Amino acid sequence: MKRTNFTGVREFVFQGFSNFQEYQLTLFVVFFALYLLTLAGNVIIVSIIRIDHHLHTPMYFFLSVLSTSETFYSLVIIPRMLGSLVGLSQTISLECCGTQLFFFLGFAITNCLLLAVMGYDRYVAICKPLRYSIIMNWRVCVILASSVCATGFFFSLVQAVSIFRLPFCNSLIEHFFCDVRPVLDLACEVPVINDILTLVLSLLAITAPATFLFISYVLIISTILKIASAEGRKKTFATCASHLTVVVIHYGCASIAYFKPKSENTRDQDQLISVTYTVITPLLNPVVYSLRNKEVQDALKKVMGRKSQS
Repeated sequence: MKRTNFTGVREFVFQGFSNFQEYQLTLFVVFFALYLLTLAGNVIIVSIIRIDHHLHTPMYFFLSVLSTSETFYSLVIIPRMLGSLVGLSQTISLECCGTQLFFFLGFAITNCLLLAVMGYDRYVAICKPLRYSIIMNWRVCVILASSVCATGFFFSLVQAVSIFRLPFCNSLIEHFFCDVRPVLDLACEVPVINDILTLVLSLLAITAPATFLFISYVLIISTILKIASAEGRKKTFATCASHLTVVVIHYGCASIAYFKPKSENTRDQDQLISVTYTVITPLLNPVVYSLRNKEVQDALKKVMGRKSQS
């Protein structure tokens, strides 16, 4: 690993996918295709929700916010990663690395918290249906969405400042973007307070909302089981099946990435996990909601039907 005096480290170098040198063009084509699908899918989801007034409900409002956040989340990481795969600069300045880490964490934490808010929306809709329109009015929805975004970027700012106030003795990032652990590994010395802060923020951003979602779905499922007809149970569960699918995969990847012991996986395994939550997970949102959600499918068919008629 390249080692320098910390006063001279003003830029970092990504090691990227150097272990897969012979497959870099293939990786570029695959990642670029997935990136285009992610952008197109999320833009379609947001556009459909905006156009079809039947989807102007709290559930789809939060889905449109999530899709928007996932789009920017992808923009922070993937374009630079694609550039490095085709031989463009592997270097990044200290300031740009800090900016990338800030926005990456900001959108990532926002997505985690948004999924928890969406779980609360499903809880109110299924467990307190008579009070749903009162509890989840538009003012509350806007406040919840704004609070989630503000909280996500506040946590991100705290983490980024705590990392980039440290002196760096190494310049080679063994990763393809500026993530928390790879950047911390470059510091001359990591104070215990940084490890504690990283753990606390991970608990607040991942464990706390995941626990909230678990409790919400226990209450949701217990309410669904009380419904007399099998058809009624099936129809009610269908309203939260897409959300539950995204939640399991999203929190599963985040937990593996941020709670596993430092030395448990090899660098290649770490990169595979990172590819999952930076490239594949953002694609899940539009894919799952378009394939599993009948209302979105109907709205999409309606819009396509209008275009074909015109």
